[in-house]
Amino acid sequence: MKKLLSAAALSITMALPASADDPTKVGFIYIGPVGDFGWTAGHDRARAEMVEHFGDAVETTIVENVDYGADAERVMTQMALSGTDVIFAASFGYGPDVNAVAGRFPDVAFQHATGYIQDHPNISLYDARFYEGRAVLGHIAGKMTETNTIGYIASYPIPAVIAGINSAYLHAKAVNPDVQFRIIWTYSWFDPALEADSAETLIEQGADVIMQHTDSTAAVRVAEDAGVMAFGQASDMTQFGPTAHLSAIVDRWAPYYISRVQAVMDGTWEAQNSWLGFADGIIEMAPWNDRIPAELQEEADGLIAAIVAGDYHPFTGPINRQDGTPWLAEGEVAPDVDVATMNFYVEGITAELPN
Repeated sequence: MKKLLSAAALSITMALPASADDPTKVGFIYIGPVGDFGWTAGHDRARAEMVEHFGDAVETTIVENVDYGADAERVMTQMALSGTDVIFAASFGYGPDVNAVAGRFPDVAFQHATGYIQDHPNISLYDARFYEGRAVLGHIAGKMTETNTIGYIASYPIPAVIAGINSAYLHAKAVNPDVQFRIIWTYSWFDPALEADSAETLIEQGADVIMQHTDSTAAVRVAEDAGVMAFGQASDMTQFGPTAHLSAIVDRWAPYYISRVQAVMDGTWEAQNSWLGFADGIIEMAPWNDRIPAELQEEADGLIAAIVAGDYHPFTGPINRQDGTPWLAEGEVAPDVDVATMNFYVEGITAELPN
């Protein structure tokens, strides 16, 4: 059974810990280091907030820098065998590994971040609507660029990353018809040297604003040194580019982690698919840099407010695919399934999408 993200819950309820006095054991498996100041740091920040919330009622284990495949299966298997009650696998590529292990441990609650494979009833999927934040960043970038060239450092060509590029481009283009995107794919979530090289290349190609869907602070540092602008990823990276860093999408997983661990404690945990955004408090924007004009800050705040209120969706037609074929008609809003499986660029992006 495979499901895309939805609000549906599956009919399985996990048992309570062995004793009311026993701490609930919570495991976290990370693709990068907790010190990346980006994606992994955001998840571990949430883990720490969850521990602060529950105190001695929880016991957490983290394993960093775990590759997809055999390493991930080994780590999660060890966690399950050691009595871990709930395991959070915090990266898209862990999907096959989570499903392989979950089938062997039906009494363990598995939580897979940004995933879409759900072959067992003890797997929950959770994701954030990052494309909402990318819309805001695109709006700002389109108005701030002076070269009309925005550089984008992308990790893997998966739907969440593609949707982010499309959302940012559409909103930059809406306020600046002359804008163009230059995109470099790193095929890595965390590779500071490669991200720095990518930023330097994009700047050489004329980009004066750098966006990223990779996890290190390297691009922000390069932008600071080069005197151009940048947006951070998953965390507030202002300290690494006080002048360059305009803002960032900040991940706020703590409310979700607290609610899911509480459900395990209560014996009410059920597998479900959650896709959360601005309105749920799961993503927010880092403070605006003072170099963003006050009027533009107000526009960005207004865009966020419209998304929160449900008055605006970042993918609202008319929108065509890159090849010019229609995707959304005038006023039509993209169904979640379309965004969650996005595998095409929108019209106007000239780069070729990797297979």
